[in-house]
Amino acid sequence: LGPPRHPPAGSGIIEQSTEAQILVTGIKVVDLLAPYAKGGKIGLFGGAGVGKTVLIMELINNVAKAHGGYSVFAGVGERTREGNDLYHEMIESKVNVDPHENNGSAAGSKCALVYGQMNEPPGARARVALTGLTIAEDFRDKGQDVLFFVDNIFPLHPGRL
Repeated sequence: LGPPRHPPAGSGIIEQSTEAQILVTGIKVVDLLAPYAKGGKIGLFGGAGVGKTVLIMELINNVAKAHGGYSVFAGVGERTREGNDLYHEMIESKVNVDPHENNGSAAGSKCALVYGQMNEPPGARARVALTGLTIAEDFRDKGQDVLFFVDNIFPLHPGRL
């Protein structure tokens, strides 16, 4: 995959809607207290073990099942075990298709997972977010609704590269 693509010419800001639409997440506390805007950007910040990844998993599951949308999860600097657990949890919740039970095909999956493991060089980990962005842009260009997640942007901080 190459660098992120730019939108086609003529899709400028003039053609974008100024009307805000709410993304119904299916998580009552989020929808009531801090609703997410479609096309918006959200940051989830917190210490280790407070449930950020659990919330992301629930969002991916709800959007895939209730809205038929796609998600892209870019794990930057993830532990190998965490990436493996997330992969298997996606299969168990039927968000993704198990390729071992589908003749090697993952067709029908609703979430793309991209990982840069902790043991990889910093440059490779930094490119994981851009790879995930390129995949999300491809879904967008095909007219699909897509959620794009980057888990743990701390390794992308300039002082860490």
